[in-house]
Amino acid sequence: MIRPILLALVAMILAVTPCSAQATGHVQVKFVKAALVLGGGGGSGTLIYHGRHYRFIVSGFSLGVSAGASVTWLEGTASGIREVNDFAGSYTLVGGGGAWAAGVGGVSMRNERGVLLMLRGPKAGLEFAANLGGLTISLR
Repeated sequence: MIRPILLALVAMILAVTPCSAQATGHVQVKFVKAALVLGGGGGSGTLIYHGRHYRFIVSGFSLGVSAGASVTWLEGTASGIREVNDFAGSYTLVGGGGAWAAGVGGVSMRNERGVLLMLRGPKAGLEFAANLGGLTISLR
């Protein structure tokens, strides 16, 4: 008698639990940027998701109050991933930061698949930025 009830309970749990549950990944990226009002840059990084390492490249632009050149090492989280391919795509961002030899940068970005990146890290170079922009991430 207990076994059929237990099997029915397990079946209900499996029916309610989505097979495409969202997960959080860890992101590390190095980004090189040059700007004078309009900026551009690129870099590479690694997404650690479900214990596996996925390398990616990133390219982007910015428009707003920005001047200078910098190298930023960002680290943080990627949330809302259902499968690893959700991570790739076009992101829009709002961020700011500054560096005079050394400083701190941070960005919050979301792509069309709902993946949210929250990244922060040290910056080296000479740059001030308070801008809007976008970037594209491609898995290798």
